[in-house]
Amino acid sequence: MTKQIILKSRPTGKPTTDNFKTRLIEVPQVADGEVRLAAHLFSVDPYMRGRMSDAKSYIAPYQVGEAIVGGLIARVVESKSKNLKVGDYVMGRLPWQEEMVIAAEGLQKLDEKIAPLSYYLGILGMPGLTAYFGLLDIGKPQKGETVVVSGAAGAVGMVVGQIARIQGCRVVGIAGDDAKNDYLLKELHFDAVINYKTTENLEEAIALACPSGVDIYFDNVGGEISDAVITQISKGARIIICGQISLYNATSQPFGPRIQPTILKRSALMQGFIIGDYSARFSQGLRALTGWVNNGLLKYKTTSYKGFESLPEAFMALFEGKNLGKLIVEV
Repeated sequence: MTKQIILKSRPTGKPTTDNFKTRLIEVPQVADGEVRLAAHLFSVDPYMRGRMSDAKSYIAPYQVGEAIVGGLIARVVESKSKNLKVGDYVMGRLPWQEEMVIAAEGLQKLDEKIAPLSYYLGILGMPGLTAYFGLLDIGKPQKGETVVVSGAAGAVGMVVGQIARIQGCRVVGIAGDDAKNDYLLKELHFDAVINYKTTENLEEAIALACPSGVDIYFDNVGGEISDAVITQISKGARIIICGQISLYNATSQPFGPRIQPTILKRSALMQGFIIGDYSARFSQGLRALTGWVNNGLLKYKTTSYKGFESLPEAFMALFEGKNLGKLIVEV
């Protein structure tokens, strides 16, 4: 038997522990072509909140009564696969379970010699690729431009800021915690930071931090922060819509400023994207990210929770801004 966490009910507003349930299920025998896995590192990501709703989206919703599924790094403890042996570490989109039996085909074998295992869920995984393709393909940064990143201390945001600096840009990060902003300034060498929780006039603060205007805005947050940034965009600005975490738990459709006149007057581009759009080019992104990590040009942080039972708590912490960098759960 093994523990599994399921979606007990769909949340209204912010998820609570009542929306999750832990149960015991039987682990089947390993058949040919299958492996038995022991969970090692779970990825906890904001997009999972959308899957808890049954609203139409780019990815199918979780079903009530079934396991939550997400990124997982696991260790092979039994194998009937020619390609995987006991002791190998693999990654896949897998259920929230302590152990499982699954087909070996489709699992990605990981090499600990290249990078720490946690990096494959972060800077060398979905968040890193999201930052890479979103900024470079949509933002098209040019040397000397000003890039503003909301959610700058998160798993994606801190990578965006560093890649922008590699491209020769001036980088302004927006986060809601002084300690996080200190990390962005002192360790990642952002040019300026803004604490949106303690800043009385966000538009004014952005204008001061971006005297030449905002050339590229990488939007991880949405809401009032984005409203303020967009007032400061320069002519020909590019606005990259990556996430809208401030709105994920909204129980009604929010009403904000009409931004179309600003987009029109500044000849600006606004484009949303899903990282799956770039799946055919993942190898390109990973080569670049790995090279920058190995050369010391990219740094990364993780926030870890311990124990399988802490998964719901860790997930809810995303919406309280408790993580610096990638949030993972270690089993």
